[in-house]
Amino acid sequence: MTALLIDSNTCLLIVDAQYGFMPGGGLPVAGGDAIVPVINRIAPRFANIVLTQDWHPADHVSFAINHPGKQPYETITLPYGEQVLWPKHCVQGTPDAALHAELQVAHAQLIIRKGFHQHVDSYSAFVEADRRTSTGLAAYLQARGIQHLYLCGLATDYCVAWSALDARAAGFEATVIEDACRAIDLNGSLAKAWADMAAAGVERITSDQI
Repeated sequence: MTALLIDSNTCLLIVDAQYGFMPGGGLPVAGGDAIVPVINRIAPRFANIVLTQDWHPADHVSFAINHPGKQPYETITLPYGEQVLWPKHCVQGTPDAALHAELQVAHAQLIIRKGFHQHVDSYSAFVEADRRTSTGLAAYLQARGIQHLYLCGLATDYCVAWSALDARAAGFEATVIEDACRAIDLNGSLAKAWADMAAAGVERITSDQI
């Protein structure tokens, strides 16, 4: 293994590197599987690694199939705001929800499962879409003395961006590794995500800068 990155105050956050978001999955992100070798190349540089895992019940509110007459990528209004309706994906205990088998991150210390509440979606690794329900990640990182997160995974414009923005809101430094991510880019969502992250002080790098 190469030298660990920087110090113990840094953590690599791998967001939703699951088959459900890879080609052939329930909600495939174009080129999603291309992030795996990039992550494997940089992961040995990090002493601390946390992964997230989308973990939905089959009757989850975000699935278009659970709303008669609605199609994937339409939106509805829920008590917490606008919700995109997604194809059914990452259902608990299914192969679609599994982390990619070729990820080489055996030294990761924590997996945060999100999206398991039936009536609330969850993009961010920190706070669910109602913006009230915490995953506990911020408290864990603070207890470990971690100050800087490097983020990668799927998808850039949803779960990665929301996680980066919430990391900044919780007081962490945040850096997104662009080539270790892929985007959905729904109706301009990618450009908006990068603009929002830049405004919040999220740094943007490529893996060759690590």
